[in-house]
Amino acid sequence: MDYQKPCQYSIRLIDRLKSLDTKNVLNFELINKAIYWARKYHGEQKRKSGEAYYTHPLEVAYIFAENISIEDKIYYTTDLIITAILHDTIEDTLLTKDMIEQGFNQSVANNVDDLTRIKTDRKFTAGKSLELIYANNKKGVLYIKIFDRCHNLRTIAFLSETKRNKIIDETIVYFIPLCSFLGLYDIKKELIRISYHHRLSQPVQELTDIGSSLLNPFSASYLIKLDNPQP
Repeated sequence: MDYQKPCQYSIRLIDRLKSLDTKNVLNFELINKAIYWARKYHGEQKRKSGEAYYTHPLEVAYIFAENISIEDKIYYTTDLIITAILHDTIEDTLLTKDMIEQGFNQSVANNVDDLTRIKTDRKFTAGKSLELIYANNKKGVLYIKIFDRCHNLRTIAFLSETKRNKIIDETIVYFIPLCSFLGLYDIKKELIRISYHHRLSQPVQELTDIGSSLLNPFSASYLIKLDNPQP
């Protein structure tokens, strides 16, 4: 496969990024390089849906751009878009943190490493991973984590019931409250709608109230940190 030839997902992403980049802050040469790396290193990997795996990080980057360009523009940066595109590469491919640092920069490499749940001696749960990112005060990386979960929920029907329930339980406990704290109310509604569609027999009547009623799984000290977050 010629990974340098644009695919429908990369074309869609680049077109949207360009339309949102009204102040010309993005480096499209580096973003296209990241897309090439994601396609090359994910290679023939497939999602449960049967789609090429690299389509997932490109869609996560798309969701990131759509929301952050409106909600929190200071995080609409080349580094964070590249992080979204490469967010699964250390965990699922032969790419290493050092290779990403050499190919891009230390910030991107550190961000992707933060999003990697499989470490040398353990695999963190999604909830624990969120807590660690939160503790490191990296709001931009938290956004990517939420949009990663959003896209995974959009395709959750392809997973087994056991796997679906585990993901949905984590979403309800961790991701939905975090959306409230970060002001991502449209994403929160989507997570609630999909979660309750697959988990409960009764439809949810008041989407906006449910996420707010859930307890915050993070400590107050972490919430205070987000007043002065790191990119």
